[in-house]
Amino acid sequence: MGLVKVIGVGHYCPDNIVSNDELALIVDTSHEWIFKRTGIKERRISNGEGTVDLAIKAAKMALNMANCKETDIDLIIVSTTSPDRIMPSTACSVQNILGCTNAVAFDVSAACSGFIYASIIANSLLKNGEGKKALVIGSEVLSRIVDWEDRNTCVLFGDGAGAAVLEISDEKQGILSTYFGSDGERGHKALIANEFTLNNPFSKNELSKKEFIEMDGKEVFRFAVSIIPEVVNKLLEKSGEDLSNIKYIIPHQANSRIIDEAAKRLKIEKEKFYLNLENYGNTSAASIPIALSEAIEEKAINKGDKVILVAFGGGLTWAGVLVQF
Repeated sequence: MGLVKVIGVGHYCPDNIVSNDELALIVDTSHEWIFKRTGIKERRISNGEGTVDLAIKAAKMALNMANCKETDIDLIIVSTTSPDRIMPSTACSVQNILGCTNAVAFDVSAACSGFIYASIIANSLLKNGEGKKALVIGSEVLSRIVDWEDRNTCVLFGDGAGAAVLEISDEKQGILSTYFGSDGERGHKALIANEFTLNNPFSKNELSKKEFIEMDGKEVFRFAVSIIPEVVNKLLEKSGEDLSNIKYIIPHQANSRIIDEAAKRLKIEKEKFYLNLENYGNTSAASIPIALSEAIEEKAINKGDKVILVAFGGGLTWAGVLVQF
């Protein structure tokens, strides 16, 4: 059996760039305070575009690179925690607008790990004969669920989308290993968002309505710095690869201090991690595909290179893939 390879990538972020200094006009913060604690200098914030809009633009770029038509796509999986609506799914909206008439379309909810979850699902389905090509997208308009009066969270997040076209092939290059997991017990304490109110004629008590992202930063940090090395080592173990053969590790772009500590635990230089965090902030499910798209666009990743994509996020969830391009 062949491997599932990445044949096209793309990304799109809103034009509206919001700097740390601009945020300081909204909440009690400063560029120095944000950058020192996170490594973020600016982020993109939508001034009207929705999650579907961003997804479409990233998808078109990926399809163009893959040199395939919309009708060639057999599967569309979109990961988002900030959809425009609950129904229809973001994936079905993408299918409709792009005209991917032959595709099965559905969403995945795994927070910042979502793009990798979706890629693992697509990898499995394609290997099992459920189509030949998949369009996998991470798209977020997190600005709609951020509390803009909470300086501890609103400085972290940004809006954007990234996409990849995957194809089953007879080649020996592609996704070499996968690994993912979740911990719902810790997740309910560490990171939550968008709790819906129970409102019907038969309910006696309403659930407390929590509209915005709430995060225990210390708990998330502890989780992230331990799970990144675990995922990397599992992927290497399952593939029989050595870390020295990996060109880059592209992590979820959440906080530069997390990457600093993860690098120490893996006993590698921080430069082994590809980062674009300072320009986009945390774009949740979109962060890894945006970074992957930029790395390929910059020719930092070329044919034959082996790359690890590793994510962690709310749930708590974690996931990784080792890919040879």
